[in-house]
Amino acid sequence: MIKIGIIGGAGYTAGELIRLLINHPDVEIAFIHSESNAGNPVTDVHSGLYGETDLHFSCELPLNEIDGLFLCMAHGDSRKFIESHKLPDKLKIIDMSMDYRLESDAHAFVYGLPELNRKRIIRGTRVANPGCFATCIQLALLPLAKNLMLNSEIHVHAITGSTGAGVKPSSTTHCSWRNNNLSIYKPFEHQHIPEIVQSLQALQHSFASAINFIPYRGDFPRGIFASLYMDCLVELSEIKRLYEEYYADHSFTFVVNRNPDLKQVINTNKCLLYLEKYDSKLLIVSMIDNLLKGASGQAVHNMNLLFGLQEKVGLHLKATGF
Repeated sequence: MIKIGIIGGAGYTAGELIRLLINHPDVEIAFIHSESNAGNPVTDVHSGLYGETDLHFSCELPLNEIDGLFLCMAHGDSRKFIESHKLPDKLKIIDMSMDYRLESDAHAFVYGLPELNRKRIIRGTRVANPGCFATCIQLALLPLAKNLMLNSEIHVHAITGSTGAGVKPSSTTHCSWRNNNLSIYKPFEHQHIPEIVQSLQALQHSFASAINFIPYRGDFPRGIFASLYMDCLVELSEIKRLYEEYYADHSFTFVVNRNPDLKQVINTNKCLLYLEKYDSKLLIVSMIDNLLKGASGQAVHNMNLLFGLQEKVGLHLKATGF
């Protein structure tokens, strides 16, 4: 069994991660670290896990007793933790924050988008889990970048559920404000744009087009629904062939022939892509569950790759469909 530790266990992504790992056939959770909840049952925070686990939060950090560590900490805190602790050389780490997503000679983290870096993840020991918007948008664009077809401005509109803002309440996540409401935030300057550009340039070195990204807050709990469009003179049939070829050996991303609905991916680790042409414009629809494919599901996928497991183990999740 692979022994796993989790640091920062109280948030939405941590809750989903715990749910996945307690049902993973090859994993044993050794500890879930939380200073504020130390000694309390995990179900006091993640009540949906009643009857599934008797784990308690801990203030201990027995790092020498585990094989893998998930960092479910606030942005900035992962870097502080790693820089202030002596970590075992063989310890494999998956960081859920944005601290190490931009690759650098200053750290050893691999950007953890399996559809882009699967071979590097398998050979690595430290993985920076991608952002949720970044995952959804990159999966819509990677086949075009690989074939050097991103040569015009890219327009993106994407709407995310309230869980994307985290568990800590704020004026824009409160139910009475979010319900029956819609709003834009961080237009053209969302923090996930740099990691998207990094990935596209890894496949298409000449990529220099603007990504005009407008994020929306939605009035639903989970999921990301993104629509992208750009200039493209290539026939739709050829574009579909390139997408199907790119994702043929990937387990969670699918090109569909019917315009999909967000509910088809909720509670799954899937990304669904739909392609359409309107004269010289290419429209791409991309959708994921922000807490799974956009966070904890992708983190478990990365863990499976790091430890040489079949990549779908523990991720056979099904959408509710209604």
